Amino acid sequence: MKRFGDIIKTKEEEFAKEKHMPIIDVPDSVKKGEFFEFTVTVGKDVPHPNTIEHHIKWIQVFVDIEGRAPIHIGTFDFGPTFSEPKITLKLKLEKTVNIFALEYCNLHGVWENVKKIEVEE
Repeated sequence: MKRFGDIIKTKEEEFAKEKHMPIIDVPDSVKKGEFFEFTVTVGKDVPHPNTIEHHIKWIQVFVDIEGRAPIHIGTFDFGPTFSEPKITLKLKLEKTVNIFALEYCNLHGVWENVKKIEVEE
């Protein structure tokens, strides 16, 4: 039997080179306890279609801190034809973390990307 994690597509997948990968635009390092902005968009060089038949339904963001369960930062739901699959968030961190972004395409499934952010004193 498959687990849900087995069907999540990552940057190693064929479609990732095109329009399905959630791109996490965040600094490599941030100052401890200071707010910073980051953006998650879907697709690198080719915009993802946004039609009723083929669209991004949601983006989810998680922070993975060593020693505890991942923290769900937010789920952002999109309507086809009316919105662009792009979010901008403000965070502040106390420790180095991995930021995970998941997105769901109604035709091609769930895609994942991760970015490590170092926290400086």
